[in-house]
Amino acid sequence: MIRFDYARPGDVAEAVRDGAGDHVAYLAGGTNLIDLMKENVARPLEVVDINRLPLAQITDLDDGSLRLGALATNADTAYDERVQARYPLLASAILAGASPQLRNAATNGGNLNQRTRCYYFYDVDTPCNKRVPGQGCGAIGGVNRIHAILGASDQCIATHPSDMCVALAALKAQVQVTGPEGDRTIAFADYHRLPGDEPWRDNTLKRGELVTAIDLPAEDFSTNYTYLKLRDRLSYAFALVSAAVAMRLEGDRIADVRIALGGVAHKPWRRIEAEEAIKNERPSDTVFDTAARALLAGAIGQGDNSFKIELARKAIIRALGQAAAGTPQSQTDKRIR
Repeated sequence: MIRFDYARPGDVAEAVRDGAGDHVAYLAGGTNLIDLMKENVARPLEVVDINRLPLAQITDLDDGSLRLGALATNADTAYDERVQARYPLLASAILAGASPQLRNAATNGGNLNQRTRCYYFYDVDTPCNKRVPGQGCGAIGGVNRIHAILGASDQCIATHPSDMCVALAALKAQVQVTGPEGDRTIAFADYHRLPGDEPWRDNTLKRGELVTAIDLPAEDFSTNYTYLKLRDRLSYAFALVSAAVAMRLEGDRIADVRIALGGVAHKPWRRIEAEEAIKNERPSDTVFDTAARALLAGAIGQGDNSFKIELARKAIIRALGQAAAGTPQSQTDKRIR
């Protein structure tokens, strides 16, 4: 038994005080943290159970945006009528992930902060800079079929596993956090990090900071959207490549478009220039290929995962075509031509 202290605060301020020490972990649904503790990957000295905090609501804000409480479950979020009507891209992405049992337990805040599913990160007998800084990256030159083709470094080629986060990146969500220094808002594009020289840092949270909510802006992408997830089996599997597309058409032209990729980098992958390249164009596979090549510029395979580069290009073209046609991907059909 690995000993640790356990705290169960009754309000957010108390939780922040409890979470301000060294080697502290916040516990919500526990669908990732408990696994990490069982595998001896995470060894917190204190676990702060935040399930009593009033952070499970989904609330309409005065500016027309929608606030998702950090403790609202993935299932409650995906099936909320407002999410389904106004942000179906998010609902689709959530339902593409995990299993019904896990979605009933997993929380929105926890989804943002889940750790990579890299084999080497989970195996304490192999080198991993994310788990133990300075050990090296076993995936580089090793078994790396699921690993990153974009934004990687010579320290780490792990990917972020979330489906929900790919949709949140495309929707330009904002993350509300609170901590010892007070409240702040983090643009979703700035929340997760690329590995660089500090692969053990997954995000830009400061010590003791706690995610309290995720805000979805009041923008209408409820007609032309899709979440396309390509994986080894139909359900309960992480993406090899996924694509979230939010599009707005005016007549026969693309007025606005957002494209985010999952399964290819240490964070959900967007490039504004790829989106700008096809604005005001008529939808076509040729136009979509232009966006795909811009989004994948600089992609590098590591051997086992080199197939992802062409798979991602085809996925982007397919996803853009689905969004333009208003025929989003069914979560029961993962085939791609």
